[in-house]
Amino acid sequence: MTDRPDRILNAAATLTRLGGSVMAEETVAAMAEAARHYVDLPARYRTVGDEIAALTRNEAAAVTSGAAAALTLLSAVALYDAAAPREDDFPLPAHAVRREVLMLAPQRNDYDAAIRILGAQIRESSADPQSVAALLGPQTACVLWFAGTQYPAPGIELRELVHLAHERGIPVIVDAAAQVPPVSSLWHYTTELGADAAVFSGGKGLRGPQTGGLVVGSRRLVDGVLARASPNHGIGRLLKVGKEELAGMLSAVRLAVQTDDEETIASYDDIARTWVEQLGPVAAVGARVRTDFPSEAGQPHLRTLVTLAGPDAQTLCDRLWERSPRVAVLVTADDTIALNPQPLLPGEANAVGAAVLAEVLSR
Repeated sequence: MTDRPDRILNAAATLTRLGGSVMAEETVAAMAEAARHYVDLPARYRTVGDEIAALTRNEAAAVTSGAAAALTLLSAVALYDAAAPREDDFPLPAHAVRREVLMLAPQRNDYDAAIRILGAQIRESSADPQSVAALLGPQTACVLWFAGTQYPAPGIELRELVHLAHERGIPVIVDAAAQVPPVSSLWHYTTELGADAAVFSGGKGLRGPQTGGLVVGSRRLVDGVLARASPNHGIGRLLKVGKEELAGMLSAVRLAVQTDDEETIASYDDIARTWVEQLGPVAAVGARVRTDFPSEAGQPHLRTLVTLAGPDAQTLCDRLWERSPRVAVLVTADDTIALNPQPLLPGEANAVGAAVLAEVLSR
């Protein structure tokens, strides 16, 4: 492992502020090779998308400049005719008929800014079929569902939401930015549950470029995204994808679909259980350690929770960050931090556990 003064042991999550994830050597090499050549960028968009679609069992796919950019482009497609981007007018004029994006109230979050930037209105619905059905109408451009246990919708399932929307000819978009692993998420929401499109971050579980994202789903919506994407002029010009990101995302997806999910998740679970054993001595100062399921983003693997005797979790988090190397963890409550095995590089788990143990015992 590189010993550098700004090194970070990431036991928090694949957070954008920490640089997302760390790319595989093959992906780094693919991006470096792409940087050495000129390309026909629109053509390359399509060939890369076609291969990713085949790899992920989808009708179509497109690389975007992150998951939020994918939401912006898909919403633009839904708000206007997918095949006629020259008719787009953003922010939406007051006379626009389709100007609403339906979201469930408990799933509202900061990322819906990617839609509001277009001038669209977010229409909130209670998380039950009757409320959703009552609000769907000619003004509804699309329905947006956020996947993951951090966005609960206990009164309605995605499959039911899809049925209600499709009865009225309204597309459903799933934000699944952090829902890898499992790799099967790349086709679960679309091919299996019927959503029209799903978006993923390139720089999280896929271990692609942090500036990359992915749209998978229906040919109509993906073609609309491509028609609006750079180098075309319009809203997508702001959301440029370079030849390097195209190469990096293709490499990341190729590697991801070869991954054994069970083996990957088992390795994460082993680390979480090992941390529980390693941190056992914190009981001497009144702290408790246990595994927790699922991860903070709803991924199907264990994490480790450390609960202190008092409301000092943020102080512990800060002290871990001030160490050398820095240790990043998540604060989940006033008295609890979470250790996530997913972002770690090989050989880092023991160092994370040792750092947490030292800081807790020194309190």
